Amino acid sequence: MHIFPVTTSQQTLLRDYYQQNQLIMNKFEYNPFDKEAMIQRLENIKERTYNREQLVDVLIQLNKRWGAEQQTFHNIELLHNSNSVVVIGGQQAGLLSGPLYTIHKIISILTFAKQQSQRLGVPVIPVFWIAGEDHDFDEINHIMIPNNGKLKKHRFDPHANHKNSVSSMKFDHDEMVNWVNKLFQSMEETTYSKSLYSLIIKRLKQSSTYVDFFAQLIQSLFKEEGVVLIDSGDPAVRQLESSAFQEMITKQPSISRGVFQQLQKVKQTGYSVSVDVEENDGHLFYHVNGDRILLMKQDDGTWEGKNQECKLTTDELLTIAEQTPERLSNNVVTRPVMQEWLFPTLAFIAGPGELGYWSILRPAFQALDLTMPPVCPRISITLLDRKSEKFSDQYGISIEEVINHGVEYQKINWLRNQQTPPLDQLVEQITEAMTRIHQPLRDVAAAHSPDLKQISEKNLAYIHQHVTYLQKAIEKESMAKHQRIIRNFDAMQLLLRPDNGLQERCWNIVSFLNQYGFEWLNQLIQYEYSFSGEHYVAKL
Repeated sequence: MHIFPVTTSQQTLLRDYYQQNQLIMNKFEYNPFDKEAMIQRLENIKERTYNREQLVDVLIQLNKRWGAEQQTFHNIELLHNSNSVVVIGGQQAGLLSGPLYTIHKIISILTFAKQQSQRLGVPVIPVFWIAGEDHDFDEINHIMIPNNGKLKKHRFDPHANHKNSVSSMKFDHDEMVNWVNKLFQSMEETTYSKSLYSLIIKRLKQSSTYVDFFAQLIQSLFKEEGVVLIDSGDPAVRQLESSAFQEMITKQPSISRGVFQQLQKVKQTGYSVSVDVEENDGHLFYHVNGDRILLMKQDDGTWEGKNQECKLTTDELLTIAEQTPERLSNNVVTRPVMQEWLFPTLAFIAGPGELGYWSILRPAFQALDLTMPPVCPRISITLLDRKSEKFSDQYGISIEEVINHGVEYQKINWLRNQQTPPLDQLVEQITEAMTRIHQPLRDVAAAHSPDLKQISEKNLAYIHQHVTYLQKAIEKESMAKHQRIIRNFDAMQLLLRPDNGLQERCWNIVSFLNQYGFEWLNQLIQYEYSFSGEHYVAKL
């Protein structure tokens, strides 16, 4: 496998972060690109204590359930050491691992943890936080697969009305097996299909919830790497979070006010952050009867559901946090703080959207006497298959250009060049000639009456339309004649810039595992990536 960096366009905030623009950097505690940042962060972690013993117990329990290998348990045990730290990042529990950016995030966590462990001389443990408390089933209930030249949703249970969190959401095994069977029927059978299918079915049968299925598959894909998984929606994890919930409830005014004011400052600098916060947000969810209710803090000190679904006093909420913390969960603002509360976090690995909302979170950390960890953007990768690579070489197409802009311009330009003489030029010349030849006739018509002048102009327009009609007919015939080449252009577009975006946002890893097996993934994991903003292309 050959891996090389290319330059891609980035959102303004992400671009400025990589360029270390102070307008955005001053919203964070650390500059992760500063060589001294991780050393300073290590000293900061030493000043805090963590509930390491109970955390280790819970992590062992969870990762045993998910079939982790020995290296994962070795890494969990390292958390007993007071000098050990973690690199952490997370995502929702998508079916069959979800979009490729989830795989990229895990690779980022593994890579950064290895690099920092070597540099700092302390155990740095890779941790992936599964956002199991999420309820948005529509975001995770499908994967995208190529079908007749397009990416198509392969959806599971599209009409289900799920109210529970993904952590507690069970699935019917027979229905899921049927869904997997249909998936493999839609893909080309290769020498790797049978083993991949067996692996997925094995992990599926060992799972009872969507989080289990996700975690089981991740442990299979990264079994030698020792990645430690945690499900934020698991009741055992919520028990660890009890005291943190109590702190968040007590210090809610400072958290909410600080985050709200920080959002205004970020917006004033011209950055777009895809999160809405109000000054009275509770930034916690309350779970009752299967519903997840976002709490708001009222002027009278009570906590109410955003749509008045419930009403609690602060004392009642504190009692819930102490006695039944599984009835509470974090939102986008308090989840990062909870990660910091539980783990000695050397660095957080963020996606582009996460980087945006982390830019408003510093006051939330400060309200709880915590220090925001360094935030490091994850790496981004595009997988390039052999067919597209060969086609790009043959027709002189830049892979970087395709990733950034697609191939539509190159395709149209190539088609035009197949005409001798070029069709556009020929049509333009004929149209101009017909206009000149037609001019005396329009002059005569105009001399007779205004009505005849108008008719003569319409007549010229009809002539032009017929020429255009013939042009389109020729172009259609030309496309049919060159259909194989056109399909190659379209296939490259589908692979490298689907829906006019990055591959990682649409494609799922299963398509590539089915085509190329597992060895390429191991090579992808072992590559020494830079975290300075490059986008990587990996030739399969």
